[in-house]
Amino acid sequence: MSTQGSWQRDVFAEIGGVPESPDPESPPAPYAGSAAARYATEPGPEAAVPAQFGPPADEHPAGARPTRAGEPQPDDAVPDSVPVIAPELGEALGRVRRGDPLLRRALRAVRVLGASAAHDGASRAETARAIQQPITTGRQIAVGSIRGGAGKSTVAALLALTFAHYRTDPVLAVEADGVLGTLPRRLGAKEIRWSCSDIAHVIDASTPLANVTGYLVPFHGGWLLPGSRGRVTRNRLDPKAYYMAMASLRRHFGVTVVDCETLPTEVARLALSSTQARVLATPATVEGVASTRLVLDWLDTLDPAMLPTTVVALVHASPDTALDTRKALRHLEVRGATVISVPYDRSLAAGGEIRTAGLARDTRDAAARLAAATMDRAVAHGRGDARAHSPHAGEARP
Repeated sequence: MSTQGSWQRDVFAEIGGVPESPDPESPPAPYAGSAAARYATEPGPEAAVPAQFGPPADEHPAGARPTRAGEPQPDDAVPDSVPVIAPELGEALGRVRRGDPLLRRALRAVRVLGASAAHDGASRAETARAIQQPITTGRQIAVGSIRGGAGKSTVAALLALTFAHYRTDPVLAVEADGVLGTLPRRLGAKEIRWSCSDIAHVIDASTPLANVTGYLVPFHGGWLLPGSRGRVTRNRLDPKAYYMAMASLRRHFGVTVVDCETLPTEVARLALSSTQARVLATPATVEGVASTRLVLDWLDTLDPAMLPTTVVALVHASPDTALDTRKALRHLEVRGATVISVPYDRSLAAGGEIRTAGLARDTRDAAARLAAATMDRAVAHGRGDARAHSPHAGEARP
């Protein structure tokens, strides 16, 4: 994937700084089975982070203080791998049912192709073209919510898996939740070593991708940067570390999906305001819709151009939701924001790793529409056309 100029000037224009070009050397030992050389690239110009976002002289995560970005760490500075979930809970998840029942899958398999099927095929093809549209610089998409349990990490994982499936350029999923994030579990990670805070001072924008991927966890078609190492501490993810990590990683990835902390934490606010598009996950309840409308109104006070680049994912966590979806959509579609309904899915509700083959067809279609609508807005933002609306917005209603 080619890079044109400094990608950081797009997203981090308010940061500024003078580019530098350190000379990275060999990468750290990659995770077993990783395709570290798959997207090897030449070093490019670094978008430096100004001094106020740099680390204090004596503060380096995990004792790491390399002389050059990407340089192998001393043995005592490399953090140990830790399991994503406690071993005693590893077998707690029982058999996960497929999203579509057997009868529905059988009927779909024997259905005679008619006008409706042809229309569905054309719609899916148009959605795929929107997801795959070419870009000249990386697009960053933040996924946030106003409360825990809204399905934020599930939506972020669905987006990352969908982009990785449809696109040929590298896709990155970043967990910007330094305490209790579940994105690694949803993407199937078994163990993690480096976190977002750890790599902020270890790599920079000139580090080749083959080196960078040694710090990341591979998932199906993409790469994952965890937010923590599974410990609850008072030290949440530092906004400075988040900015440094994102500035260093952006040039390498066509699409970056950021799973934020719940609002109104500082990192979540920074991520939502600095990315080209954003997704707000909201539970399909009256309380969830009301809270998300308040967030939309707040975003509009920050910058009126933010709502046209915002997509709301209305997540149905129960098959017995009593919410009137159409009224909820009308309440949330304000000043350019659009809404995509994500239906209840037995496979998603079970928790654990998301296996796309087990998802219901309606769930896969909703995830694709969500990715298409978000990519349309991210690309329109890059062109300075914040009012551009997705051709798929009309498909948001169930």
